[in-house]
Amino acid sequence: MKNTAIYSPGPHEQSISGAFDLLRIPVVGRFLQWRHARTTLQIPLLLIAIVMILHGFLGPSLAPRNLATTLGWVHFRGALVLTLLLAGNFFCMGCPLLLPRELARRLFKPRWNWPRQLRNKWLSIALFVLILFTYELFDLWASPWATAWVIVAYFGGALAVDALFKHASFCKFVCPIGQFNFAASTISPLEIKVRQLDLCTQCKTKDCIRGRRNESRPVEITQRGCELALFQPLKAGNMDCTFCLDCVHACPHDNIGIIARTPASELMTDPRRSGIGFFSRRKDISALVIVFTFGALLNAFGMVSPVYVFQAWLARKMHLSHEAATLGILFALLLIVEPLLLLGAAAWLTRQWAHSPKRWLQIVVRYSYALAPLGFGVWLAHYSFHFLTGLLTFVPVAQSALASIGLPLLGSPRWGMGGVAPGAIYPLELGFLSLGLLGSLLVTYRLSIQEPGARPVRVFISWGALCILLTLSAFWLMSQPMEMRGALPGG
Repeated sequence: MKNTAIYSPGPHEQSISGAFDLLRIPVVGRFLQWRHARTTLQIPLLLIAIVMILHGFLGPSLAPRNLATTLGWVHFRGALVLTLLLAGNFFCMGCPLLLPRELARRLFKPRWNWPRQLRNKWLSIALFVLILFTYELFDLWASPWATAWVIVAYFGGALAVDALFKHASFCKFVCPIGQFNFAASTISPLEIKVRQLDLCTQCKTKDCIRGRRNESRPVEITQRGCELALFQPLKAGNMDCTFCLDCVHACPHDNIGIIARTPASELMTDPRRSGIGFFSRRKDISALVIVFTFGALLNAFGMVSPVYVFQAWLARKMHLSHEAATLGILFALLLIVEPLLLLGAAAWLTRQWAHSPKRWLQIVVRYSYALAPLGFGVWLAHYSFHFLTGLLTFVPVAQSALASIGLPLLGSPRWGMGGVAPGAIYPLELGFLSLGLLGSLLVTYRLSIQEPGARPVRVFISWGALCILLTLSAFWLMSQPMEMRGALPGG
């Protein structure tokens, strides 16, 4: 087992260009390099998930007084995006879904590899859209019972997939929350990467990908390597990385760190990435970023009053009597028609006005990655609004839950506890949107100057205009009164 004592690097093993390395921080680094660090994070999150399920089924039906809806739709989402902004994909690292999987694998040995035809993002994109759709159709934020079933279904899905299929198939190809995290983590400031590449070129065992093996019984793996097929020397960026740290524990040279980098830098280049290939050739990952961005606008649009006016108008014009049909058309317009028109127009300008020799689809795929910072800015502005306005709402809900089972350990519920006033958060929302726009414009510029045979200024204008248009629509959305979902009126 790897020595978990604090490691003092020698002169030949200093971190890349002296960059900040989280694993070099004495207390935090030592904890993360501990073999059971991930389990230690997963256990409390698993207990919280169980409490949410039980309270969702057995607790009050009023959403703001139930832990399932309060923690699930107010606090979890806000904490998720803020963690991705400030650090990285640590929620995947502490994911409680995988703890039951590890226990199940002691009983059921996975036999199959994930089907080759499904080794892409299309299934997970469909599930991501399905979650957004059911969230609106069934008002999940208002139903503790339905929210509890969603959590149960998530656990069941993860358990079923990973009990049958080898490696981390659920994380890489199925989990919609994981795909959200992958897309958002392209903006994160930390990345798991090799410290010194020359040490990897000398390595004979490649334990970071193969796993560490018992010297007396080579077929027995004592520490698994990366189950997401990310070979560290050829890994570039955070896409598909769950921060599980298996590679850190497996590396015999202690040559892998959690290292600071420029946010969104992985979107500006197109190297061949281990386990992924070239971004410019991955239509599925491009589609993930597009859905991630336009889904952010759609999800925010679903919480402002103009959406109800539009849905009512649409239902009258098309003689629709079921909400599912109206909502389906709305989703098709905002997730299919709108992206096709806007990205198609930008690609047409790139070909005709900027004289790019690339085909239309090639242009769309390449420049769609520039939308990721903007999309993340919208999610961040939206989710931070609900998180901060309902910051302390979980306290009286927890007090009430304990009191209901005869354990008033936290005292009587203080239902007046809420959060920050919405007006005070608005400047922060505008700041997040502005940062997202700045990031997208920077990525667009870097991509445009790499465009062979085209006029970079015109390429930049074509796609920069699209980014500005989407940002203006986001500014308008955030200026509208937003539903205080998950919070008591006046709370």
